Amino acid sequence: MNTFILPLLMAAPQASGADNAASGGDLLRTFVPFVLIIAIVYFLMIRPQNKKRKETEKMIAAIKKGDKVVTIGGLHGTIQSVKESTVIIKADDNVKLEFLRSAISNVVQPSKEKEIEEKTEGQTSENGE
Repeated sequence: MNTFILPLLMAAPQASGADNAASGGDLLRTFVPFVLIIAIVYFLMIRPQNKKRKETEKMIAAIKKGDKVVTIGGLHGTIQSVKESTVIIKADDNVKLEFLRSAISNVVQPSKEKEIEEKTEGQTSENGE
């Protein structure tokens, strides 16, 4: 760590008197690129990742019986029942598997109840109510 900071400190010369204003400009030119790099990393990497995490948490919280889902492992099935931290997925006629909610990758097709709710919400917002 000292090998990184030491050259930065050595690059900023000690100024006295009339050179004080010039050294402030040098210090500004030294740290502006670091601030820009941090801002770029935040907007291109950290912010989108947090947004995706929030959307995933919202999707997992909204899982209901009848939703068609895909697990992280690639299993396709229909939600049979929802518990506090797990869901039971019906993969075939006689095959029911229990997974953690966090193992759900995405909802392929929402249940028919959700589709009806979305249609009625869309109609009411179009009517201006």
